[in-house]
Amino acid sequence: MASRELITVVVIDDHPAIISGIELWCAASDPPVQVVDSGATPALAWTDPGLSADVVVLDLMLDGPVPIYADLRRLVDAGRQVIVYTMREDRETILTCLDIGAFAYLAKSEGPNHLLQAVHAAAENLPCTPPAMARAISTDLRPDWPRPTPREIDVLVNWFASESKEMVARKLGLSVRTVNSYIDRVRIRYANAGRPAPTKAALVARALQDGLIGLDDL
Repeated sequence: MASRELITVVVIDDHPAIISGIELWCAASDPPVQVVDSGATPALAWTDPGLSADVVVLDLMLDGPVPIYADLRRLVDAGRQVIVYTMREDRETILTCLDIGAFAYLAKSEGPNHLLQAVHAAAENLPCTPPAMARAISTDLRPDWPRPTPREIDVLVNWFASESKEMVARKLGLSVRTVNSYIDRVRIRYANAGRPAPTKAALVARALQDGLIGLDDL
């Protein structure tokens, strides 16, 4: 992405003051960020102009005490770059969102700089580890983290066995951009976990190490 290319964001939050704050922060951002739509329902991310936004900023606790994991999963499965931006800072919630496939997780107490850094990173598919997310990752002792979603694993397996991402896209009925998004998201998870996999060969090695694939898949 060119350094001055406009980044577009849809903000899903049920607190008007939060939305207004994010809009002000984005307006003052460099490189520029434009909030193309905002409101209290995830449906905004599925209709224009939110449908074409580069990044989705999602409050996990919309109008109730139950995290909207299903909406997050649906967005991730569609290849969207989702930043969870919410009040909760507990490790279990953060790791659950990362397991689902959120690009990044920020607590609202972390302020504008961290949010804008995450938005820029998400738009450019670069690793990003905000403070609350970093704390959760550093204290996560599960042996299987980071664990890609089943759809991400499906894309990886087909990519490892194919000559190009275009072939994967045709086989799975996806766009090349979506295939790239799945692969980049897995790379970002590994980078955030301190196990970078910047090349296809390195990603194959990580997948073999973690038992995501077997030699017969190659």
